[in-house]
Amino acid sequence: MKREGEEIDENYPKLKELIDSMFETMENAQGVGLAAPQVGLSIRLFIVDTTPFVDDEEEDPEVLKLKGFRKIFINPIILEEEGEKWNFNEGCLSIPTIREDVSRHPSILIEYLDENFELKEERYDGVIARVIQHEYDHVDGVLFTDRLNPIRKQFLRKRLDNISKGIVDIDYKMKFPKARR
Repeated sequence: MKREGEEIDENYPKLKELIDSMFETMENAQGVGLAAPQVGLSIRLFIVDTTPFVDDEEEDPEVLKLKGFRKIFINPIILEEEGEKWNFNEGCLSIPTIREDVSRHPSILIEYLDENFELKEERYDGVIARVIQHEYDHVDGVLFTDRLNPIRKQFLRKRLDNISKGIVDIDYKMKFPKARR
């Protein structure tokens, strides 16, 4: 997960099945995004579905924009990050049980290929931009904990080490790196 993913083309083997499986995995773990490196593939692909951020009784139009936002990003490139950074408490399916405030820009311009390999260039703001930036980090080999200040990261070291060894109580399946000999 700590290396940059490679670009893919429309001939990538079983791409539709992979994307379907990633959505199923993400939904079963109650996530809002999942990147291919999180399922053991070093490719530039991630998916996002921000619907879980919205409860059924929500009326705020800004929050309602999150409902039904479901996209596939292939070979993404963030072209711009704009605005004053803001903190938001993030978590990650690959680093379960840890949530920390991460500072990110509120607006991004991203270029990517959709599931039909059509080139898109779109601007996103707020929570949607944040989720995209989090998943984009994965295809660049970056984890949200890499964005924490060193003192905070040191405070979490034992918990992070335990997670990397598979010592964590979660209700979804995870792959752990094989022990070095």
